[in-house]
Amino acid sequence: MNTPTRRRVGRPRAQERPGDDGLTPREEVLAAAAELFTHHGYTATSTRTIAERAGMRQASLYHHFDGKEAILAALLEGTVHPSLDVARRLVAHTGAPPEARLWALCHSDAALLCGGPHNLGALYLLPEVQAERFAVFHRVRSALKSCYGQLLTATEPGAALDPQDLELRTDLVFGLTESVILIRRADPDRAPEALAAATADAALRVAGVPQRSLARLRREGRLLLAAGD
Repeated sequence: MNTPTRRRVGRPRAQERPGDDGLTPREEVLAAAAELFTHHGYTATSTRTIAERAGMRQASLYHHFDGKEAILAALLEGTVHPSLDVARRLVAHTGAPPEARLWALCHSDAALLCGGPHNLGALYLLPEVQAERFAVFHRVRSALKSCYGQLLTATEPGAALDPQDLELRTDLVFGLTESVILIRRADPDRAPEALAAATADAALRVAGVPQRSLARLRREGRLLLAAGD
C-alpha cells in the first residue's frame, strides 16, 4: 500500500500547496512562505498573511516559528543542505575522476536551484540575509563551497594552480553554478535539465578542463548522479 511522503524545502525542494496530504503544519508554513516571499516579496509579506495562506491562525504559526526571520532562515537553510549532502558524497567517491565528480556536483546543485515551483535561491539576494540570524545558512553554504574547492583541487587543472588562483577559480565555479538563480528569475520557463547541464559544462571549462574531455566527463557525471538516486 502506498503512503503519502512528506516533502521538505530543499535547494529548493518542490513545495506542495498548503493543505496537501503529507505536509505537517510547520511544512505548510514553509510552503506558504516560499510562495509569498518569492511572488510578493519578503518585506511585503507579514506573518499574518503567511498564516492565512497556510490555513491557520497567526498564533498557531508562532508555535513553529518565532517570527518572519525564523521562517526565512529555515527556507534558506533548507536550500543548501541537500546540495551539501550530495557534495560530501561526491568528495568521498575517490574512485571516480574528480572532474566528473565536479560536473555532477555542479549539475545537481544547479538542478536543485532550478527545480521546484518557487525560485527560493532568489532569497539569497535579500539584504536581510546578511544579519547574524542567518549565520547557520552562511555556515552550511560555506561548507558546500568548500566541497567545490576540494573537488577542483583534485582535478588536473586545479592541481597546477597556486592557492590564490585556486581560491579565485573556486569562487568562479561556485558563483557560476548559483547564477542559475538570476537566469531563472529572468526566464522562469527555461528547462531546468538543459540549464543544469549547460551550467555544469561551463563550470568545467572555467575550472580549466579542455573541451575535448567534456562529453566523457558528462557521461561519467550522470552515472555518478544516477548511482546516488
